[in-house]
Amino acid sequence: MSQKLLPKVRMKQLAATLTSQVVQNTVREVGINPNYWYAVGWADELKIGEIMPVVIWSRAIAIYRDQNGQIHALEDACPHKGVQLHRGKVTGCNLACGYHGWEFNGDGDCVNIPYLPKTQKLPRAQARNYPVEEKYNLIWIFPGDPALANTSDLPNIPELTQKEWLVVPLSARFQAHFSICNENTMDVFHGFLHQKLQGWFDPVLINLRETETAVCADYQVSYRGWMAKFLGLSQTANQVTTLPVAVQYHYPNYYTSLEGVSSLYLFRLPVSATESRSFALFFFKVRLPQSILKPLQPLLQKLLRGLVLKKFLAQDIEMIESEQRTYLANRDRRYVEINPAIIAIQRLIVRQYEQFLQKSSQVR
Repeated sequence: MSQKLLPKVRMKQLAATLTSQVVQNTVREVGINPNYWYAVGWADELKIGEIMPVVIWSRAIAIYRDQNGQIHALEDACPHKGVQLHRGKVTGCNLACGYHGWEFNGDGDCVNIPYLPKTQKLPRAQARNYPVEEKYNLIWIFPGDPALANTSDLPNIPELTQKEWLVVPLSARFQAHFSICNENTMDVFHGFLHQKLQGWFDPVLINLRETETAVCADYQVSYRGWMAKFLGLSQTANQVTTLPVAVQYHYPNYYTSLEGVSSLYLFRLPVSATESRSFALFFFKVRLPQSILKPLQPLLQKLLRGLVLKKFLAQDIEMIESEQRTYLANRDRRYVEINPAIIAIQRLIVRQYEQFLQKSSQVR
């Protein structure tokens, strides 16, 4: 199985047996480890002179693109009055607060106050700036210790340079804690939910491994129907094809692969304790000559997004948000889980948060 998101460290083998275990509700309350890169928006949606407000686990951030096309990320609060900076405007390479016009450069330094004489010294007003990158048509922010930004790598996505893959971008919003969203992605057994959409069926967990920062599960799943035929899994819609699926969670992102047929890179953005977002790149290996595939690409993207992916996603969102509402109604309710991959995900999420808290307390 591909290890595209996994670090080169030895993985611990876990039992793949489905056995009853009690879920630790702590996982629904933990925060994030901010010392990773988080995808926060599509880069092509932020034009020159525009500002994009985003939130990473209650950290409000204003991203703007200056006159040179460079992107910058500042805390979304003016050091003067606390007004949200995204309500201001871009002036050249700076971001001006919409209230009094105080301007801040990409480093967060106050560089101009329009009603002060040019000879007067500016006050020490500093807006926190965040490391920001633009890659894969996504904007990435490192919300933790900026000194660690260079030690954390962005995911590698080789499919983007391989012409035989058709890529379909898709984003989503969930009114739920990010742990619930993550469990949905790891839990291939919920194919039952998608049966009317000709999803997968008869899943079997065949392999499970973990490290300090990752969980990797391999499932055996079966496919049948027009979608399976379209993807080249079978010759006819009635034929059943069984293949291995790899699901890798490398905190805080996902990579899944269906052998030589499709791939998914899913980047999770935790917004708050009850809200999450995701930015996904779906790859399909469409068996058409490049001369035909290239002109058809916009149409195929639209069809796959609207007729397939959004329908699957809508069903997932309904279940995920229902799970969150039930939890909020009774935080002491006990739940039983039998998929060890879910328990491993929960351990990892809690461990990452606890490790961040521990390191933060040591710094203080």
